Amino acid sequence: QVQLVESGGGLVQPGGSLTLSCAASGIIRSINDMGWYRQAPGRQRELVAVMPTGGRTNYADSAKGRFTISRDNAKNTVYLQMNSLKPEDTAVYYCNADITSLMYSGGSFFKRKDYWGQGTQVTVSS
Repeated sequence: QVQLVESGGGLVQPGGSLTLSCAASGIIRSINDMGWYRQAPGRQRELVAVMPTGGRTNYADSAKGRFTISRDNAKNTVYLQMNSLKPEDTAVYYCNADITSLMYSGGSFFKRKDYWGQGTQVTVSS
């Protein structure tokens, strides 16, 4: 089964930087959108950034100018470079990917669906 594994979270002071990574594993035929979401306590999960395979990147207004999303398609990995971090960036960050993979279901062997990582904690505090 496809898995998304995030890494790179941690504690950083305001104004600092972190880079998150998310690697997809499994018998993957293709990956379409890959992106990052975050969820703070008491809040809904929100989009941070998304990068389609061959499309334009999209950022939440709160992330524009500070965060950069990138992909290494050979490694099935998406990154989120976060600069000028603020306390309000504190959240669990989740990787999300739209993946077509091998799934023994019905008469077809491949299925396209979105997957979520387990999340990585980012804490911005002095």
